[in-house]
Amino acid sequence: MKLVKLNDTEKFVNSENCFGRNYPLDESTMNLAVIKITGRYPDDNFVVNEVSKEMCYILSGEGKVVKKGGEILEFEAGDMVFLDKNESYYFNGQCEMAVICAPKWAEEQHKEVE
Repeated sequence: MKLVKLNDTEKFVNSENCFGRNYPLDESTMNLAVIKITGRYPDDNFVVNEVSKEMCYILSGEGKVVKKGGEILEFEAGDMVFLDKNESYYFNGQCEMAVICAPKWAEEQHKEVE
């Protein structure tokens, strides 16, 4: 059992429109971050996670996630968005989400693509 206090979280900034806090855990199979989206992320193009699957529980707000190829999923507070590894997408909206990645998220596996 482990408790991660808010004071022990690590702030991060992916862009002007995407920032949040990582909840550190000595666990290789998963991790948790709370992320705020305040517009389009990424600013241009798409992002892809080449290793992890991501479950995004929408805590507040609303928006959409657009998959490369045109599929659009509109979401609001209380919804969950599942992103499989190797799916290219972007977010657009005003929301806060809790994101669980499995296996654990790492910066080198998260890339911006055209």
